[in-house]
Amino acid sequence: MAAVESMQTWDPRGAPTCAHREIYEEMLPLEDAGILELGCGNGDTSRAIATAFASATVTAMEVDAIQHAANLDSPQLPNLSFVLGAAEKIPTADESFDIVLMVKSLHHVPPEMLDRAMRDIRRVLKPGGLAYFAEPVFGGAFNEILRVFHDEEEARARAFAAIKNAIAKGGMELVAEKFFLTPLRVENFEAFVRKFIDVTHTRHSLSKAQMEQVRGKFEKHMTPQGAVFKTPMRADLLRKTG
Repeated sequence: MAAVESMQTWDPRGAPTCAHREIYEEMLPLEDAGILELGCGNGDTSRAIATAFASATVTAMEVDAIQHAANLDSPQLPNLSFVLGAAEKIPTADESFDIVLMVKSLHHVPPEMLDRAMRDIRRVLKPGGLAYFAEPVFGGAFNEILRVFHDEEEARARAFAAIKNAIAKGGMELVAEKFFLTPLRVENFEAFVRKFIDVTHTRHSLSKAQMEQVRGKFEKHMTPQGAVFKTPMRADLLRKTG
């Protein structure tokens, strides 16, 4: 069991380069589990879990109504359901899930709602249930492109603080913290704009100068296989106590 005092924003020593799936499958007991993903986005993580672990029951919750509608219109799986809702007001009963996970989404929770979200996550977990948070670390070449129009340094720091606060206040304990690098390939600049600028969950309005600056930074990483990055990530695993 790790102590909250030992938690770090980032430690590159021994951090593997791997798909995120390798990390959560190593850290989480997904077989036969009742799982809630908060801020599921397009549902990729929930779909991967539901497909690989047919015995699991997965609820994928998204606060953005446009993305949620798209998720409902996409091909469905028998053990996966999509729900509209927010992390700070989860529309489910107490002690409903074995696992709650948030993948690159905790820092999107409004800052004034972060502590409330952590309390609600604890509420919906069964006794001994696990909360898994995978958050991007503020650093790396890809981040230097994003920060031209979307600087998330403070948001990510607040999310990390909320995790530590939930442990310090009691009711949640830190099980493990893991650092890793995830490979990211973006085909071209048009794909970058589509995936990271023209998104429905956050409104981005770039000036012509900003767009050109972003393009210039992006194009420096282009190869015949597209632009390739290694993005630093941190995974924190908490357990409900009491």
